[in-house]
Amino acid sequence: MSGSLSPTFLFALGLFAALWLLAGFWATVRGIAMQRRAAFVAGQAERLASLVEASPQLPVIVRADWRIEASERLGRWLGLSQGPRNFDELRGLGSGLDAAGHDALRQAILGAQRGAKPFTLSLKPEGGDRAIIIHGAAAPNAVCGSGGVLLWLSDATDGQRALAHARSERDEAMAAFEALSGLIEAAPFPMWFRDTDLHLALVNTAYVRAVEAKSAVAVIDGGVELCETVAGVSAAEAADEARIAGSAQVRTIPVTIEGERRIMRVVDVPLAPQGGRVIGIAGYAIDIQELETERGAHRRFVDTQRELLDRLSAAVAQFGPDQGLNFANLPFRRLFGIESDDVAEALPFARLLDAWRERGRTPEVRNYPEWRQVHVDWFAQPGASEEDWLLRDGTHLHVVAQPTPDGGLLLIAEDKTEQVQLAGARDTLLRVRTATFDNLFEAVAVFAPDGRLHLWNQRFRRLWGIDEGTLAAHPRVDALMSGLADRLAKPNQISIVQEVIRAATLERQQRVGEVRFADGRHFDFASIPLPDGNALLIMLDITASRKMEGALRERNEALEAADKAKTAFLSRMSYELRTPLTSIGGFGEMLQAGYAGKLGDQQRAYIDAIMDSVAVLSRQIDNVLDLAQGEAGTLAVERAPVDIRALLEGALADAKSLADSEKVELVGNIAANLGSIDGDAPRLSRLVAGLLDNAVRFTAPSRKSGARVLLHADGDARGVDIIVSDNGPGMPEAAVAVAKGQQAGTATGGIGLALARQLVAAHGGTMEVVSEQGQGTLVRISLPRGA
Repeated sequence: MSGSLSPTFLFALGLFAALWLLAGFWATVRGIAMQRRAAFVAGQAERLASLVEASPQLPVIVRADWRIEASERLGRWLGLSQGPRNFDELRGLGSGLDAAGHDALRQAILGAQRGAKPFTLSLKPEGGDRAIIIHGAAAPNAVCGSGGVLLWLSDATDGQRALAHARSERDEAMAAFEALSGLIEAAPFPMWFRDTDLHLALVNTAYVRAVEAKSAVAVIDGGVELCETVAGVSAAEAADEARIAGSAQVRTIPVTIEGERRIMRVVDVPLAPQGGRVIGIAGYAIDIQELETERGAHRRFVDTQRELLDRLSAAVAQFGPDQGLNFANLPFRRLFGIESDDVAEALPFARLLDAWRERGRTPEVRNYPEWRQVHVDWFAQPGASEEDWLLRDGTHLHVVAQPTPDGGLLLIAEDKTEQVQLAGARDTLLRVRTATFDNLFEAVAVFAPDGRLHLWNQRFRRLWGIDEGTLAAHPRVDALMSGLADRLAKPNQISIVQEVIRAATLERQQRVGEVRFADGRHFDFASIPLPDGNALLIMLDITASRKMEGALRERNEALEAADKAKTAFLSRMSYELRTPLTSIGGFGEMLQAGYAGKLGDQQRAYIDAIMDSVAVLSRQIDNVLDLAQGEAGTLAVERAPVDIRALLEGALADAKSLADSEKVELVGNIAANLGSIDGDAPRLSRLVAGLLDNAVRFTAPSRKSGARVLLHADGDARGVDIIVSDNGPGMPEAAVAVAKGQQAGTATGGIGLALARQLVAAHGGTMEVVSEQGQGTLVRISLPRGA
């Protein structure tokens, strides 16, 4: 057996080895499992430590020997420089816990160690504003053995701040609620609150007084409603409508307040905090009886005001806060061409400006958009704006824009065209008056009612030799004139000038006078009262007129002497010519009568011609004599009944031969009932004969076919009208002037017409002469029946 192992041994050895191998394998597997378990536990411990470290609460273990196990956060929370290792280190100088807090924590830990009594403390470290909440209890034996205490510390700083803020907000809310409750209670108008069932839950004193109840409790218990059912809607139903609509509902209804019927505006407001479920309905009622009354009165006032504005001459328009046209009176509509539809549509002011610009009713400006915006901004101006508009058609408008308290605008436009034109004319008139005043030939001065010099022209200053400064001081008349007496030839006459001015200013009487200056000049002066109480002094230089007056007086005297000599000469010559003419006529009549023997036909023709010439010359001498006597005022007219028809027929017969020789048709149209007048027959006969002679002689030279002279006569109870007319070339202007008595002269026909005018005037009649060149002449003589 020593040399070889037995199978049993080998088996046993192999079995041992196998068992050993199995044991080693198990041990290896076991070791690996334990290693993995240890790693898992270590990881778990690390995770737990990290979780504890990240926790808002800090665990602290206080052992029985007062050693402390805690993280470094404890030191930071307590404001220590390092983490504490024993309980006494929790209190430091200027940091950590204060003495009171440290002792309170010690006592709480002792209580937990001895009686396992949990505790909660709130401590505040020194030197900081951190607040720490400590929850403590006896620690399990597995944690730190017996006698240990586990503390959980949490930073309650933010929570404490939030709590303080919440308490402050709560206090403010309670104060606001109390103030609001007091305000509601003190409100002068009824207010109430309904719960979710729409029952009254709260009413104020005004509500109780309005429904005449004893108290608010009585109102709520009895469900006394302020508002009656109106149009089938009760107060609760109106509140329900507000709840359904989710917004305030307003009604204007009649309500009985303290036994009086009033108009109230009732408002129901659903209360839903933060937009949530409606928790109730609040309501209030405002008395608008006075408001409605005032509103009606205001409407009537506005209507009356607009009716009054329509009667004004100024153009007025009213714009609302939206800048729309609310009203425009008739002058405004006419001036700016506004239709009634424009007012009804409430056109904006800006659009109206555009329309007015198209019609030429706004001034021409370089930058219209800017001008337009400036005028639209009138609505926002604090005060009134005034402008003058010159339109294209020459119209001048004065525009006033007055903003109204409601944000609108009152626009007033006044047509100043006539005033501007009048102002221009007035300015021109003033300039013309000033220039005229200074360039007048007269010296002019105006004195005020108090006697002070008010206005003067340069001629007045130069006349009296006064400097401009003295006049500019407006001296009184007595002071002014007292220094001017030496300018007059008679110095005492200066008092006359003063008296004249005083009479015009005080007595309002016009006075005149005359003064002579020392240099020989003569002046007429007059003082005239003016409507404004002033007095006008006018001084006119009459030196030249005085000299002319003297010359004219001397010439007049010479002319009068010459006229008398002429009249005497004409009278003497008439008588001297009449003597030989009478002798010629007498001898001619003797020859015609045959005293010198029988005459032959040729001799008789000569004698007839001599007699005709004698007759004409005799008539001319009588005319000259009558004309001279008439101009001298010594023409004597004899009065006797004169048969006008016979006189006129005789004149026609005498003028017939001349008319036939001149080939002029002589026509007579004499009424049968002319009767007679009182007059001088010879002179009237010469008057008519002269008119016919002139008519024939003026018409004959034209030699036109149908030359015609008409003698027409007619009469009535008052007098006789004699008309001599022709269709000749017309009389020269000088002859017509002589006939009308406008001038004297001896132009063609002048002596006959002048004498005719004097003879007619001597008989109390009138003579009218009408003559047109190429048409003829008409002479109308009207003679009265009596003298």
